[in-house]
Amino acid sequence: MPPHFCAVIEKRNQKMEHRQNISTSDSSTNIFLTGAILFANMDFTSLSEYALKAAIGGLIWMTFKIASDYVSDKIRSKKEKKND
Repeated sequence: MPPHFCAVIEKRNQKMEHRQNISTSDSSTNIFLTGAILFANMDFTSLSEYALKAAIGGLIWMTFKIASDYVSDKIRSKKEKKND
């Protein structure tokens, strides 16, 4: 083979290796693009409604939890006074 033909093949192989290295090592770009596509397709009105409902539900749960703890402490202290 002529020397210039070998140089052309070698250059072509280097370019292909370079392209492969770029595409395999840049997975963060793929993740970013996937996230951007999913984020763009979101329905923000229903998402905000869900966030509001979740916050209200969390407050209701927290209120019942605090009330339950308060009542159980009162019952426990009443039983302790009775046993003494």
